[in-house]
Amino acid sequence: MQEILGFIGAGQMATALAKGVVAAGLYRAEQIRAFDPFEGARANFAELFGAAAVVESNAAVASQATLLVLAVKPQQMSAALAEVAPALQPTAVVVSIAAGVTLKKLAAQLPPGSRIVRVMPNTPCLVGQGASCFALGEHADSTDGQRVRQLLSAVGIAHEVPEKLLDAVTGLSGSGPAFVYTVIEALADGGVRAGLPRALAAELAAQTVAGAAAMVLETGKHPAELRDAVASPAGTTIAGLAELERLGLRGALIEAVTAAAERSKELGK
Repeated sequence: MQEILGFIGAGQMATALAKGVVAAGLYRAEQIRAFDPFEGARANFAELFGAAAVVESNAAVASQATLLVLAVKPQQMSAALAEVAPALQPTAVVVSIAAGVTLKKLAAQLPPGSRIVRVMPNTPCLVGQGASCFALGEHADSTDGQRVRQLLSAVGIAHEVPEKLLDAVTGLSGSGPAFVYTVIEALADGGVRAGLPRALAAELAAQTVAGAAAMVLETGKHPAELRDAVASPAGTTIAGLAELERLGLRGALIEAVTAAAERSKELGK
């Protein structure tokens, strides 16, 4: 039987995942199926992957998919599962990317024994730089996990974790891009305050953050070690770092991640 990758919802994240796996050669465009209630999303998906990629309903996607991605908002999940469950192929792997919707909640609305994987992706998946984690449901096995890892690795990095850690993942990599955007904006504002043109300051700030992140990932060094290499005695950087400590940047970011993780736990109840 031909492998079919199905999407319930054809929005930005579904589109990014589909583009990623096609570009990586994991699936061909003719192996992609999707449905979305919004005409604009359907039209965009059809333009990218061909008219045959868009079918008439969620049930039609579920009836064909061997790997089914639930790419809907948490508040839409129950209604989507009601349509999907009766049509789901018995051997299909179901992947949810909805924040806060637990494996237990998903299993309650799917046929007994369903192979379910819960994923926490983040928005940089849209540019192939995602940081995702996933947890296997009771009936999903290591082969299912490998399929999901391949899917997510097409748009970034992916790690398997116990489900209890997904709230922490949500607080860090799920919400983290918004925290980093705030840092980039603040750095750019500082550049403007110091006399730089706005456009140049914004570009320098974004590239500085991207470059610093690449240094951490590519060298494997602790961020503190890389930071100390920039901070010369009595120099400009240590003066700036002293201000960050005085104003509590580190503590603020730690509390932001913790607050987001706690909110994720609340939403999952």
